[in-house]
Amino acid sequence: MIAKEIDRLMKLLAQLPGLGPRSGKRAALHLIKRKTTHLEPLIEALQTALKTVQPCTLCGNLDTQPVCILCSNPKRDPSLLCIIEDVEDLWAMERSGSFRGRYLVLGGVLSALDGVGPQDLNMGLLMQCLERGGVEEVIIALSATLEGQTTAHYVSDALRTFPVKVTRLAHGLPMGGDLDYLDGGTILAALEARQPLI
Repeated sequence: MIAKEIDRLMKLLAQLPGLGPRSGKRAALHLIKRKTTHLEPLIEALQTALKTVQPCTLCGNLDTQPVCILCSNPKRDPSLLCIIEDVEDLWAMERSGSFRGRYLVLGGVLSALDGVGPQDLNMGLLMQCLERGGVEEVIIALSATLEGQTTAHYVSDALRTFPVKVTRLAHGLPMGGDLDYLDGGTILAALEARQPLI
């Protein structure tokens, strides 16, 4: 009933994060109906990304140059290093405009269930960064999940041989959050990270 080329396009689109079979079908039909305005530019953008986008050799961010725009910016503070899980987390930190140091993208978190071990993370890149010197504080900014916390402990243990201060992002109540809507773990983290008012 459906041509194999269309079926293949639908199945490939359905594999994208946030899409499923129904969304993949809708996206495929939308692209096919609008070949010149949507499909052709998308194909061109995908081909360009395939040929030019690469991980930064210093931090793991994605860019079209071997050293990304953030690592090559002399205004960034090289004494602060923020360790994050993935590139989208780096982009979220940058959107906030609150961090002016450098980053290191781990490329995931430890997860026995998913078969992700230390060898699958950018630990070698992290060690190279610290061996170059100049880093005074490492901020571990991983998710508050069990896997994120396990990875944070693993990373902090690996950093014990370096003369750096190791910190992590605070966990707890979000701005504008109501206690009634929060889970017990979030409330516990907020209590443990409480700050004096006076």
